[in-house]
Amino acid sequence: MNNFVKGTLLLVIAAFFGECLEFVINMILARELGEEGMGMYMSILPIIFFIVIIASLELPVSISKFIAEKQRETHYYMLKHTLTLTIIFTCLFTAFTAIVLPYLPVFHGYHSSVKWLFLLLIPVVAFSSIARGYFMGVQHMGKIAVSNFLKKVVQLAILYWVYQSFQFNIEVALLIALATLIGSELLVCTYLVAMYFIEVQILRKENNKYIRGSKVRRALFTVSLPTTGLRLFHSLTHALQPFLVKGALVAAGFSTVMANEHYGMLAGVAMSIGFFPAFIGHSLMVMLIPNVSEAYANNDNNTLIRLLQQSMVITMLYGIAASIAMYLYAEPLTHLFFDSSAASVYLQLLWPYFLFHFFIIPMQAYLIGLGMVKDALFQTIWSHSISFGMMYLLGSMESLQMKGIIIGMNMGAVLLMLMHYVTICKKLGVSVYFLKKKFTY
Repeated sequence: MNNFVKGTLLLVIAAFFGECLEFVINMILARELGEEGMGMYMSILPIIFFIVIIASLELPVSISKFIAEKQRETHYYMLKHTLTLTIIFTCLFTAFTAIVLPYLPVFHGYHSSVKWLFLLLIPVVAFSSIARGYFMGVQHMGKIAVSNFLKKVVQLAILYWVYQSFQFNIEVALLIALATLIGSELLVCTYLVAMYFIEVQILRKENNKYIRGSKVRRALFTVSLPTTGLRLFHSLTHALQPFLVKGALVAAGFSTVMANEHYGMLAGVAMSIGFFPAFIGHSLMVMLIPNVSEAYANNDNNTLIRLLQQSMVITMLYGIAASIAMYLYAEPLTHLFFDSSAASVYLQLLWPYFLFHFFIIPMQAYLIGLGMVKDALFQTIWSHSISFGMMYLLGSMESLQMKGIIIGMNMGAVLLMLMHYVTICKKLGVSVYFLKKKFTY
């Protein structure tokens, strides 16, 4: 068993238990917050993801790629320059966010303290990103796995204890849910940064080769800026999606409350269940970026093809099995959250969306490793533009409503997966048919 498969297996096992805990967390939230509260929780999560992306500058990706491609003697000064860059950026972004946050209308209806929790999130994410990137690059996947699992354990323990011990209105219950999420991130940051500084002290005592800060920044920004653009676009679309879906449903004849409830069932129930197996894809993503980067830097085309084959086979095995299981057992799975037949129908109709997204996750990591982040970004913009257009057009029809929304979502996932796959095969010079023949036009 090679290092790629071993590392992936370790991450998958840890992520599986983490996702089981996440599943229980969402069940607790659904029962405590109710349909409307769950809709509000899911509506503000994209704002959290947006802040996380900007605060991290996608340093885990760019650092891991740099570490995988360069010799060990360059790592110390690279990390030193990266820390200086992170401190400067974090101070600037925190100051800017503190000025802007009070005027953002998205916090209307939430507790006044929620916006300040978001401010705390910025330094937490920024400094943990350096540690994550380093451990990904040197393939110390055990530390990544422990940190991810630890976060879920702490979040679940706090939520269960607080909600069982006290009674709250929806506003305070939402505040507690978000505070617990960010508090668990703080604990993980403490663990990762502590492990990181131990590694840095070891590096400092070795023979290190000096690298100019400008060279490090150029190498990092070449990867992090387009990757941040890709993630920001994803975050932006996720932030817009609740308003698009609710707007289409209102145009189709739903009341505002009904639209919010149905979005809560779509995002908080159907998509929580549907994306449960995606932890395998994210584990593949963590392993693929440094492995593909290293193979591409060494012009090792055979390894690149082998990595693509392995990731596609793994995705096909778990993706098809998961899709069949979700389709057949949609009703009992969704009833763990709400006693609603609509949520089970949404889960069944979304099987193409989930299946093709399982393939998209490792493919985007593969494109990053090949230095083709811009291709991934443009293809994502193109597919989402078509998907959003169809979601609103079909979703606003009285005859389709939520079914029209789901058709548009499925269409975007299929289109994006096909564009990514063809682009990768063309780059490697192989056929899309079982990777046997040369890719020709």
